[in-house]
Amino acid sequence: MTQPTADQLLETSQRTSQPKEDAIPAPRADCIADSAGGLTFDVLDGGGSGRAHLVLVRRTAEEDVVRLPLTPVAQGRLRAVLPSGVELAEGRWETHIRVGDAEPRRLTPGINDLRALVDRSPDPGAARIAVRIPYTTKHGNLSVRSWLRAPHAEAGDLTLGQDRLTVRGRLYGAALAQGAHMELSAGREGPVLRAEVTAEPSVPGGFSCTVEHGTLTEGAWRFRLRPAGEEGPRVRLSRLLDDVADKHDVFHYPGTDYPPSAPSLHVRPAYTASNDLTLTVTPVP
Repeated sequence: MTQPTADQLLETSQRTSQPKEDAIPAPRADCIADSAGGLTFDVLDGGGSGRAHLVLVRRTAEEDVVRLPLTPVAQGRLRAVLPSGVELAEGRWETHIRVGDAEPRRLTPGINDLRALVDRSPDPGAARIAVRIPYTTKHGNLSVRSWLRAPHAEAGDLTLGQDRLTVRGRLYGAALAQGAHMELSAGREGPVLRAEVTAEPSVPGGFSCTVEHGTLTEGAWRFRLRPAGEEGPRVRLSRLLDDVADKHDVFHYPGTDYPPSAPSLHVRPAYTASNDLTLTVTPVP
């Protein structure tokens, strides 16, 4: 059986992303996520004859293709499993079904059971964190968003006051050492600010840091945790461990004007399209 190239899969995806009135209904897939990062796909009404595969293609890297065998589990239902141990590079992965030598077809979402991802709490000692969240695209297709982080700093509760922001989080795959701190920057050419990081012993890997509004200027300030001090890695502070694929569309925080007596800056936390935490500072009108 001839396997399609990544170019052919992407071309098929582009042709089928906009449904036509006389087109055959796209096959539907239910998806179940587990807490370890694995996904199970149940494809309904695949149609055709021959060996079937579920094919994932990374949107921005056409050479990245993952093929999973689909096996019958009930009448009209085929199942494929993506174990947590199978690496899926960071990015957005389109899902397809290919039966025999027929053209691949995009999958549409059925029921996504993501309960295992809510309040997910991996082992802080794990070497890396793998996250896969299925979601519906703007064209109504099923895709999977994937992250691989080693180490990973998970953003938690945010407390925004009139003159400061306090961030709590958890560190995975590393430990806080003497000299640990948070770096904030608003672009490659701008200044780099430093905020003290305090360990929270009651939570494995827990930490907190406070950013004073008076140290900020206009810009979108991003957070990088330095768990080992100046010589160690820079770890993006992100929010990944839940069932929401795109935080910037869902998590909306109130802002505050600073200084309170004569406001000149508006300060508001937000998440980027990559789910990284930012602190956006804009002039007060």
